[in-house]
Amino acid sequence: MITVTNVVKYHGPARVLDGASLAIRKGEVAAIVGPSGSGKSTLLRCINGLEEFQEGTIDVGDSLTLAGGQAAPKAALLQLRRSVGMVFQSFNLFPHMTALENVAAGPVHALGKPRKEAEATAKKLLDRVGLGARADAKPAQLSGGQQQRVAIARALAVNPAAILFDEPTSALDPKMAAEVMKVIDDLAGDEQFQAAMVIVSHDLPAVKRIADTVHVLNAGRVAYTGPAAEAFAPGGPVENME
Repeated sequence: MITVTNVVKYHGPARVLDGASLAIRKGEVAAIVGPSGSGKSTLLRCINGLEEFQEGTIDVGDSLTLAGGQAAPKAALLQLRRSVGMVFQSFNLFPHMTALENVAAGPVHALGKPRKEAEATAKKLLDRVGLGARADAKPAQLSGGQQQRVAIARALAVNPAAILFDEPTSALDPKMAAEVMKVIDDLAGDEQFQAAMVIVSHDLPAVKRIADTVHVLNAGRVAYTGPAAEAFAPGGPVENME
């Protein structure tokens, strides 16, 4: 589904990603963990085409490749955004739109769906994340946890093959974070939901609970890849993260 091969990314003189490689299968729940500054969020942004990288390749599906040192064509980026959704730390909702309009925007503008059809789907997705009653609320009228749940519904609305979660609870208090993680838990446990999920998080108990595979990133390289049970075993790679 997603294959990252020897990706190198510089921010100025800093080599933030130093030959990172990993693979994520269809339907898999993969977590990327590691110390602050290890390149986790940067890697997600490279996968979703939000940042260019200097070396290596990222393959998404069978027909899309991003190559280091080359700007991706607009058509490739549009294809990428249609197949890979992203949930950011800071929600990034359109402040002038209602929750319903935020969720329907992707299907209307990226997929060309009729507005009536897109809004019907958006209503179902807001129900799924527990916000059906707040469809007409604008972001400023919602709590942080509610905004993040709208953002998850928005990512789901284009029926992506994969969803990337970049520290989805880091800006939330514990109660709101629990609300958001419940939604992600429910998606992970839904056998009918076939999208791959990639979660960057410092919430290690949540990662241990929901991830199939854990990738430990350290100094821009993937230092470990393996089953969550092995990663979290006493004395294992998560416990020994620097």
